[in-house]
This record gives sequence, structure tokens and C-alpha cells, in this order.
Amino acid sequence: MMTPDETAQLTLWDKTHVWHPFTQMRDWCAPEHQPLFITRGEGVWLYDQEGRRYIDGNSTIWTNIHGHAHPALNAALLEQAGRIAHVSALGFANEPAARLARALTDLWPAGTLTRVFFSDDGSTAIECAVKMALQYHQLTGHPERCAFAAFDQAYHGDTMAAATLGGIAAFADRFRKFGLTTHHFQNLQALRAMPEEWSDTLAAVIIEPLMQGSAGMRPWPAGMLAGLRAWCDERGVLLICDEVMTGFGRTGKMFACENESVIPDFLCLAKGITGGYMPLAATLTTERIFGAFLGTYAELKTFFYGHSYTGNPLACAVALASLEVFRREETLARLQPKMERMSRLLAELRARHPRHVGEVRRCGFMAGIQLMADAETGEPYPWEDQTGARVCLAARAHGLLTRPIRDTVVLMPPLVIPEDALRQAVQALSQAIGEVCGPG
Repeated sequence: MMTPDETAQLTLWDKTHVWHPFTQMRDWCAPEHQPLFITRGEGVWLYDQEGRRYIDGNSTIWTNIHGHAHPALNAALLEQAGRIAHVSALGFANEPAARLARALTDLWPAGTLTRVFFSDDGSTAIECAVKMALQYHQLTGHPERCAFAAFDQAYHGDTMAAATLGGIAAFADRFRKFGLTTHHFQNLQALRAMPEEWSDTLAAVIIEPLMQGSAGMRPWPAGMLAGLRAWCDERGVLLICDEVMTGFGRTGKMFACENESVIPDFLCLAKGITGGYMPLAATLTTERIFGAFLGTYAELKTFFYGHSYTGNPLACAVALASLEVFRREETLARLQPKMERMSRLLAELRARHPRHVGEVRRCGFMAGIQLMADAETGEPYPWEDQTGARVCLAARAHGLLTRPIRDTVVLMPPLVIPEDALRQAVQALSQAIGEVCGPG
């Protein structure tokens, strides 16, 4: 807990010096706004500056897997810190990075995804895949393959290339002329209908498999991913699967691709890779891709890309501990009944608010509750009213922290949430919807 004086001082410093992401800072810095300081976490619970506790309803922006302050992850981090905190991957190797690369490739069938390039976050995992795809085609005699295909409402990060791959106007439109040549499609059928002269220039197609997150938690139709893999194989186009959100158990399997037995050419991982502890990302690829980059220095085949904290041993050590927790605690097996429980609870929520809850979109242990002015007629709330944000703010008073995507409220708690806390989270949303949207 903080004293009132400590809260006031930190609030002043925050409003004076910190620029928050995805935030209109005029509103944040307004005198009447009091930031919520999260001071500690334990399991699925977060605690604020006044000691109040809340269920972590969006896994601290979709990163936390096993709960906060997990003893095994804490121990791994402390043990590695006692050895060395950082080793440069440029010219040196470190034990946790080597072990983690092996462990990640072992999660896939032998001889498929065999190589791991470490970076820092989801956007940089995407940047790696994009640059590798472009350079691969250059090195194999197809420099004309320099464009990309992506999907409407996709989100792949905020660095320049990642942003221009995205299909959400607010995040990408003002930067498109500075980025990649990207063709966006509504679905697989539209992709298949593209002009042949376009498909002949594609380096890769990128997709968030099974569910688009920032689009408002929108699931893809069953079979779409497998169909996309087949189309890419027919056209000689590489497939990038962005599992920054869906990876590490969110769909009920370790990776979303496993649900349709798809192995991509590039698999991009971040967020949950360290269980929500440390910044780390990984781009996995095949021996075929890797082999094209081998040669003499004079041939300039080297992948000239890297980060100062590539393969950071602290992050890799805690990521290894997270994979061990998956195994030891049988996380995926224990998740199965909770996914069904979430489905039933959300169905009850919709039944209690038939007027103001439209679709409830769920995939595995990820859900989006769409708020509407009138669900029967399909009338949305004016986006300027910030109804989703106001519902999330109201849910705080009932012990739940989460965030909306416009007027879709996200529920994506840590995989280890007990069923009674899951029920409490849905009940908090129900009360908040009633208070903000009214009866019906």
C-alpha cells in the first residue's frame, strides 16, 4: 500500500513525465483522473495502491499464464540473476537461450520448425519473419516476391512493418505509405480470388490463427487456417503465423496452429512466452528457410538483424521455467473444463442482458463480449461514447480489471484462474453492464 502523500507524488511524476501507450494523454493528465497504480500481484489477483484487490481479467495485457508471483518462475529468475543477467548474442552464447531454443523446437514435430531467432516483443518477432521472408526470396532467385497478404482487421504490432501489415485503420493508415506493399483481404475466399499477378509477387501471407485479437476477439471459421496453408503451398507463398496472442495455451492447445494440424514457415511468439514475467519474443522457422542464409561473408547472405537483448538469459530462464510449469502442473489438461465453464458463464451473461450484449465470441480461454445499444436491431453504441471503457471502469468496483477493444470487453484471465474466481469475474462484468447500459 501507498500513503496518500506517496500516491500524490507518484501521480504527479507519472502525469508529468510518462507517455502511456494507446492513451489520449489529455484525458490521462486531467486533474480529476487518478491513475490506478498496481503495486503487487499474487496468483490471479492484482493489488492497487490502497490495497484493494482485483481479478486480472486480461492477464496483464494477454501475457500472464500461470498467475503472478509463481514460486517456480520467481525462483528461476532469481537463480539466473545470481549467475549473470545479460549476455550478448552477437558473438557469444548462453545456456538458457540454447536450452529454450531446443525446448521450443521440441514442441513441434521433428524436422519442422527447427530454428529460433530471439528478439524482444511481438512486433519484433513479426519484423524478423518479414525480413527473413523477403531475404529468403532474394537469396533463392525470386526478388519479385516482395509483397505481403494480410487480413482486414488484423493486428500484428506497432513497429513500421508490423503496423502496415495490420488491417485496423486507426493503427496503420497514417503509416501505410512508409511501409510494406500489403494487400488486405476479408477472408480466404477473397484471397483465393486475387489477381494472379498479385499472388506471383507475394513473399508471404500473415495471419493470427484461429482468432483475431484486436479486431474484437473475432474467431476464424473452422478449417480456414488449413485452407490457407494449402493455398500457400500451391502458390509458393510463405505462411507467417502470428501467435503472439494465441500461443501458450490460450486456445486449449499449446499453439493455435495445432488445432488444424498446420505448421507455418514462420511462427511468431511473445507475450506468454515468459509467463508474463520478462520481455522476450521468438521467431521459429524451418531448416529450408535457414539454409538459404548459409554462405561466405562475401556472399552477404547473413541475416543482418539483432537486438541488444536478443536471447537475454533472464528472460530465457523464466521461459524455460514456464514450460516446465506447463508440464508439471498439467496446465492444458486442467484448462479444458474451465473453457467449458467460461462458455456456460458467458451464455448466462448474455441471457441476463439480451438487449445490451450482442455476440459473445470465444476461442479456447479467450472471449470478447460485444456491447450494443440494441442487440435485437444490431444498433451499436456511438464509439465516441466509450461504452466499453466505461463498463470496464465500472467493473473495477466489483473486483475485476480488464480492457475493452472499442465496445468489445475482453475476458482473458490467466490459465490457472480458479472456477470461483472465473465466476466472480463474469458476475462483475454483468453488474457493470447493468450499471452502465441499463436494464435489458
